[in-house]
Amino acid sequence: MILPHIRKKQRFLIGVFVLLILLLSTIAMGLGYASLEWKRIVPALLGQGTFKEEFVLYSIRLPRIILTILAGAALALSGAILQGITRNDLADPGIIGINSGAGAAIAVFFLFFPIDAGIFSVLLPLVGFAGAVATSILIYLFAYNRKTGLQPMWLVLVGIGFSMALSGVMIVLVSSADNEKVDFIARWLAGNIWGDDWLYIWALLPWLLILIPFTLFKAHRLDMLGLNEAVATGIGVSIERERAILLLTAVALAASAVSVTGGIAFIGLMAPHIAKSLIGPRHRMNLPIAVLLGSFLLLLADTIGRNILEPNGIPAGIIVSLIGAPYFCYLLLKK
Repeated sequence: MILPHIRKKQRFLIGVFVLLILLLSTIAMGLGYASLEWKRIVPALLGQGTFKEEFVLYSIRLPRIILTILAGAALALSGAILQGITRNDLADPGIIGINSGAGAAIAVFFLFFPIDAGIFSVLLPLVGFAGAVATSILIYLFAYNRKTGLQPMWLVLVGIGFSMALSGVMIVLVSSADNEKVDFIARWLAGNIWGDDWLYIWALLPWLLILIPFTLFKAHRLDMLGLNEAVATGIGVSIERERAILLLTAVALAASAVSVTGGIAFIGLMAPHIAKSLIGPRHRMNLPIAVLLGSFLLLLADTIGRNILEPNGIPAGIIVSLIGAPYFCYLLLKK
């Protein structure tokens, strides 16, 4: 049973983070190489701006902001699932190799299967998903022990090994490619938000409309998986089946996000932890807050990154890593 004051606190926190995301989105709309006056943002949104204002807002800023919010939510939810099914606070799609698996598949697809740009944007999440699934299966097999089941620390260590190995594979692949393709892969590895167009939003949105409600529906199962395996089995939970379903969900969320944002790590590590510290460990309470935190953190990183060095800025993945790497070391020492 969830106490009324906990539910009230959850609603309050959700409201606060929604307001923070809206405020940060408004700030992000006005900042950039082609800046907009704050007082002109609302008229431009309502179709009463100049051609330049509406072009900058609807063709450049707004798609990037929406895409960043969606991708941050997906990465945060993926990290929360991975931490829940492995009972390991260090699990994150970027750290344990899922992002690298998606990246390697995308690199192969981009370098050796040139196709129309419109079809490319739709197929890219599917290609990333296939690469991430293949990688996650290998990681799972290496971290699994027949006697004791899935080993959480093995999962992290094997995942880090796979991440490094696949990053090396990507470097080998791009070493003989032309400069334009090398530039795209390099920026993808750095976590550059490259899919900043409405087309990529429509490619990403269906995944999230299905997977986010499904994960929230499975939040109770995630709580049960956090129990001792004997206890969880005793109350009727099929542990391996639920782990497999939720792992597939986490892989799909991470792959769909990184396919349009690049190799961004640590969002899935930080957002669930901050959510748990604010509302507690029960997934039914902390998952919605983690989703909003992931959106806020990635939008903040992207807004800072693209306004530090104009016109190209610094990839959001680098800004996130500057914050997330020390946080990871802190958790590693603490746990």
